[in-house]
Amino acid sequence: MSSHNHNTAPTQYVEANGIRFAYRRFGKAGGVPIVFNQHYTGTMDYWDPAVTDGLARDREVILFNNAGVSSSSGETPDNFQAMGANAIAFIRALGLTQVDVLGISIGGFVAQEIALQGGDLVRKIILVGTGHRGQDMTASRSNEFFSATYDPPEHLWLDVHFKPTDSSRKAGLAFLERKWLRTDRDPEVSEQTIAAQGEAVGKWIAPADDVLAYLKSITQPTLVVQGSDDAIIPTVHSLTLQHEMPNAQLIVYPDSGHGSIYQYPDLFVTHATIFLTA
Repeated sequence: MSSHNHNTAPTQYVEANGIRFAYRRFGKAGGVPIVFNQHYTGTMDYWDPAVTDGLARDREVILFNNAGVSSSSGETPDNFQAMGANAIAFIRALGLTQVDVLGISIGGFVAQEIALQGGDLVRKIILVGTGHRGQDMTASRSNEFFSATYDPPEHLWLDVHFKPTDSSRKAGLAFLERKWLRTDRDPEVSEQTIAAQGEAVGKWIAPADDVLAYLKSITQPTLVVQGSDDAIIPTVHSLTLQHEMPNAQLIVYPDSGHGSIYQYPDLFVTHATIFLTA
């Protein structure tokens, strides 16, 4: 077992595809590690220690910044296929031959690409608060949230990840406290990353013929996790993922939104551990 945890694991670097990837590893080594893929504008410090440390009790957890994000070098690509290819290069540069992948929000798009392109590299997949190519985003309130101003700015993530109910907001404030426990923090993402990730989303959601057909090719066991009322990527898209992927199961948590795993970290760790060890 690593002596480090979410708040103490040192930032390390590895070169691949001409990119210097920043990453942190901690937890119980020896089994199949789980690689985390972050949401829009997030860094390694945007994960919930209750989730990462919870999963690290039984397996090794690897957090990283994809190309151009925060402390990783290079430019952020403007499409998720390239982000997936970069993530695979990063994983292989660590000398790993098999991993589980978790992705939240746009990290879920990247996780799907890792599974599509990586083949046997990926054993199991966890998709949180995410959707599929060509998804209808008319019900999404992401533009409203991300264009508003917040005081303190950190409260943006209360609107993004949590519902406006008392119970959900209370869980959200507790998450924000946990999130800030680490002291040596990643720099925030650049304007280039924000623009590129936004452009990538536009390409991902563009309508196309047979837009769901690719999901049939993701055959790995998949756990789809979602909140009952996701205001960023509408909850219905998780149902579509479960329906179209050959080996997927779905958990929907009550009274929760985009960041359901941050509202129910202990329950999620229990469910994820059952899924990963089954």
